[in-house]
Amino acid sequence: MALTEREQQIVALLRRDPLLATAAIAERLGTTRAAVNVHLSNLGKKGVILGRGYILGERPGVVVVGGANIDVKAVSAARVTPATSNPGRSTMTPGGVGRNVAENLARLGVRTHLVSAVGRDDLADKLLRETMAAGVLLEYVHRADLPTGTYTAVLDCDGELVVAVADMAAVESLGPAQVNEARDVIAGAGLVILDGNLPPAALTHARDLAAAAGVRTILEPVSVPKAAALAASVAADLPLYAITPNRDELAALTGLPVRTDRQVRAAAADLHARGVEHVWVRLGRRGSLFSTASAKAVELAAVPTEVHDVTGAGDSMLAAFCYALLEGREPVEAARYGHAAAALTIASSHTVRPDLTPRLIQSALAPAP
Repeated sequence: MALTEREQQIVALLRRDPLLATAAIAERLGTTRAAVNVHLSNLGKKGVILGRGYILGERPGVVVVGGANIDVKAVSAARVTPATSNPGRSTMTPGGVGRNVAENLARLGVRTHLVSAVGRDDLADKLLRETMAAGVLLEYVHRADLPTGTYTAVLDCDGELVVAVADMAAVESLGPAQVNEARDVIAGAGLVILDGNLPPAALTHARDLAAAAGVRTILEPVSVPKAAALAASVAADLPLYAITPNRDELAALTGLPVRTDRQVRAAAADLHARGVEHVWVRLGRRGSLFSTASAKAVELAAVPTEVHDVTGAGDSMLAAFCYALLEGREPVEAARYGHAAAALTIASSHTVRPDLTPRLIQSALAPAP
């Protein structure tokens, strides 16, 4: 069930202060205590809150260091014809891999800090306003004298991606000095997620801060070109808790062939030898391969769903995986939880589902084989 605008406002307030009194919520929203109680009751029925203090709690949160931009999605009305104009429709919403992961986590009730950079333009104002409303903490998002990044995607009529172009100039201005401002929240995090859109120096510094504090770090390669650029930074002296490539990104990270299942497993083993504990290889409609350095690799089936729009599926998958890890699930079970979140996102027209809750994911979770 989708959240109303007022419910979203209440959730945003509770994420900042989970023990906020009903009277205080009513005062901040300019409404009555009786109306707030009705909204709180509805949020409980929707599985968004499970009791006072649930949304934030005392458990460690997540720090996401990565891209924040505006997504422009164009969906063709019929099968795309290359090299010509195609009728269709377009939308403009907040996006960016790091930002999307952060929003998904916040909607799942995880205290989430985003470290990123945007411009000083109207697009940045829209992006920050809507991301804050979802509950993401933004005090470490920097304003740069550059245009806010954009990700322009063309989707076929069946929701599959045809081509995308990313302009991430603002994020590329993020440096170690800006990342260092978040050192305290990184040191206190339960997980740190690094988005491959980061400049190498910023990514390395964030990784060093997490490693010094003993915080588990997950690297999302984002794309084949980004994965190729990251390949040299995946080394045994800088261990990673997990890395989450698709098949082509795995090839770019390792320089090895990945056409067959045996080759995929060999490429994953190469990353284990370079200090990566878990390699979670996305295999599209087929599902994924979850490989662990000390255990046999496990194949995970995708959760059946109707494809409406594939945009954001990987971001929700990663966010739900992290949520489940923080809840104490074993990594393979957390990956299955991620598949359920991805299925829900694919079935939606939203890049980040506004009604995403742990209860909704659990309802979609396929039985373990």
